[in-house]
Formats: sequence, structure tokens, C-alpha cells
Amino acid sequence: MQVVELSRAGYGANLSLLMGMHRLRRKVFKDRLDWQVSTTGDLEMDRYDTLDATYLVVADRGSVLGCVRMLPTTGPNMLANTFPELLDGGTAPCSDLIAESSRFCVDTDLTDITTDGGLRQATFMLFAAMLEWGDARGLSSIATVTDLRMERILRRAGWTLQRLGLPQRIGATVALAGLLPIEERALDAIRRNGGLTGPVLPIKMPLPLAA
Repeated sequence: MQVVELSRAGYGANLSLLMGMHRLRRKVFKDRLDWQVSTTGDLEMDRYDTLDATYLVVADRGSVLGCVRMLPTTGPNMLANTFPELLDGGTAPCSDLIAESSRFCVDTDLTDITTDGGLRQATFMLFAAMLEWGDARGLSSIATVTDLRMERILRRAGWTLQRLGLPQRIGATVALAGLLPIEERALDAIRRNGGLTGPVLPIKMPLPLAA
């Protein structure tokens, strides 16, 4: 398994992974969870996918096993523009130091439970990738809209969500908003609990200086 970072400039060169990600999102959020999401054929996508999104994708021999979408909070995002009621009247994060994660999912049919805590390694790889991605950009935290089940998974993995409001029922889901701090101790815990021996994202070397 490996984690691939997909930004707008690389969408075309990684079209198979991009479409596999949207298929997995349809499978999880529409077919399994029956959320009210937008679908086109066997793909799930929404208006936030048309923005400056970066995707972190866990792949194995061309198959997408998990994914998460990262968006800047300085532009339109799900917490600010779709679920502001989860802020209990507060203001949505809007900062160059805070990104938003959304559409986090793992294919439970293609991944095995591989840790003592009952979580899949693909889950730990995505968590580690989010932390590494945020740290590389100097972020302080990641805002997210999630549910109580995922809050428990994050806690078991070693990453504690800082709630921005009380949980509320939205459709069939009890949802909540929170911040995930970008901190070394969380990354260390996730690597340790997930059996990860080092970084999951390729380390980008600086370009050489011109002669």
C-alpha cells in the first residue's frame, strides 16, 4: 500500500486513481451509509470537488483502498458553507494555518483489520498522511465535520478531536465539527498504533539552486 497525493496539476496523470476515489466515495457514502450526496453514475462528487482540492489516496496495485479530501478554509468548504449549524453559533475557521478534511473513507471490503485496536492500516495511513501533509504546509490544525463513530476511531488511533460544538443529528447521522491539531505526539501515536515505520507521504526534496 502507498499514499498518493493528488492535486489539481496531477489529476490528468492520475485519472484512474481519481475515478477510483469517486467510486469508493459512492460505495461508502451513498450505497452503504445512504447519505444525501450527489452522484453521477457510479461516482460521488460535489461542488467542493471543483475547487482547489487535494486528495490523499491509499492505493494498492491500482485499487483505491481509502481517501480523504483536503480544502483550504479560506475558500468555500463544508463546515462553513454546508454545516455551519454544527458550530453552535460560532465562526467557521478561516485561516491559512487551517485546512479542512472531508469525505474520509476506507474500503472495508478490500482492507483487513491489522492492528490490535481493531482498525485497518489504511485508516492509520490516511491519518498519518493528513498530519504529514499539514506539517509540511505549516498548518496548526485541520477542521472537519465527522460523526461520533469517527471521533471514537480518531481517539483510538491517538488523535483527539477538539470539538467546536455539540453533536447534532443530521439525517441518519449524529454529526459534529472539530479541529484536529497538527502535532508531533499525534503523529507518533498513529505511527506506533498503526505499525507504521516512517513517513507515508514521499518526502519532496528541494529543487537544486541554479548555477
